[in-house]
Amino acid sequence: MNRWWLVLLAVAVGHFGIHLAIYNRVNAIGLSRLTTKIITKGFLLSTILIPLLLLLWFPRPLRELLANQTETARFPVYVTTYAIVCLSSWVFLGIPWLLWRPIFGLEWVRAPRSIEIQDVQRWVRHSLARTRRCKIESRLPLNQIFDLAIEQITLPVVGLPAQLDGYKIAHLSDIHLTGHAHPDYAKHVVQMATRWQPEMMVLSGDIIDRQVCVDWLPEIFSLAEARDGCYYVLGNHDTRISDSRQTRRAMDLAGWTDLGNLSAIHSLRDIPVRMIGNEYPWFDRPKVEPNDHGEFRVLVSHSPDQIWWARRRGIQLMFAGHTHGGQGRLPLIGPLLSPSYHGSRFASGDFYKPPTTMHVSRGLGGCHLMRIHCPPELSLVTLKAG
Repeated sequence: MNRWWLVLLAVAVGHFGIHLAIYNRVNAIGLSRLTTKIITKGFLLSTILIPLLLLLWFPRPLRELLANQTETARFPVYVTTYAIVCLSSWVFLGIPWLLWRPIFGLEWVRAPRSIEIQDVQRWVRHSLARTRRCKIESRLPLNQIFDLAIEQITLPVVGLPAQLDGYKIAHLSDIHLTGHAHPDYAKHVVQMATRWQPEMMVLSGDIIDRQVCVDWLPEIFSLAEARDGCYYVLGNHDTRISDSRQTRRAMDLAGWTDLGNLSAIHSLRDIPVRMIGNEYPWFDRPKVEPNDHGEFRVLVSHSPDQIWWARRRGIQLMFAGHTHGGQGRLPLIGPLLSPSYHGSRFASGDFYKPPTTMHVSRGLGGCHLMRIHCPPELSLVTLKAG
C-alpha cells in the first residue's frame, strides 16, 4: 500500500470530523428548531455527498494517485484546498478531541459509584413501547432505551460546607416525553428516585417534546418526594410546546419548584444555600453577581456549556444534562455526538473546573429511540466535602 491510501483515509476522517464538530455546535447555540433542523440535515447530506461526488467526478485522478502516479494525477484547486483543510482538522480538532477522551480523565472528578441496571420493562405489566416505531427500535440488538442505570455516586465537592457532607440529591434529566414510550417509564424513574429518600431532587430540563404529553406531567411528577423540595429547569426540547408556561404550570401543580431564570436562598440543613436555575440559550438566564460573600451556590442548568458562566459567579456545584452521554459510546473512545460548544468533552460524568464541580447526566429518554453502550441514567448523588 502506498502512502496516498493513508493520506486519502486521513482526508476522509478529517472530512467527517469537521462535519461532526459543526453538528455538535449547531445544536448548542439556541437557534430555532426549524433552523437547527435545516442546518443539521444540510450538513448530514454534505457529509455523504462530498466524498460521493469526488468519486464520481474525479475517478481517473484518484486511480492515478492510488497507483502512485502522482505526476499525472491532477485535481482542481478547490479540491486540493478542501483536502488540506481536512488534514488540518487533525491538528485543530483532532488533538483537542483526543485530549478530552474519557479514558484520560482530564478535568474529571474521581467519584466512586455503584451501578444497578434495571430492565424497566420487567417492572411493568404492559409494553413500555406505545408506538410502532418504538416497538421496532426497542427490540434492536444493543439498544438500551429501557435499561435504566441507577447510579449511586459519592461526589467530592470543593467548598462544600461541613454541614452538607453526606447531603443526598437525586438528579433527573432529559425525560423527553414524546408519546413513543409509556408514561409509566418516567413514573418508575421518579419512584426509584423517591425510594432512595433524597433530601433534594433536581431535574435539568428537556421534560417534554409533544403537546399531548402535558397532561401526563402532574401524574408522573407528583410521585416525587424530597425533604428540601424538588426543583426543575426547562431545556431546548421544552420549546417544542406551543407555550412553555403550560409545562411550568403542570410541573407546579405536581409540586415542583420552577428554578428557571431564578436565584434565591434556600435553607438546607439549616444553612443558607443559593439555588440558581439556568435555561440559556433557549430561555433567559438570571442576573447573578460574583460570589463575593463566600456563600455556597448550587446551579441547575440544562446545558453543561454554562459551566463557564458558573465559574465566573463562584458556583461550587452544578447539575446539567442535554448531551445524553452522546446517545452512543464507542469502547475506549467514548461518545462522538454531543450537542455542545465543546463537542463530547462534557458529554457525561463528573468534572471540576475551579471553583465548580459539575455532574452531567446521560439523561433518561430521548427523541432518538436508540442508546448504544449508553444506558439512561438516574443519578443518586451523595455530596462529600472535597
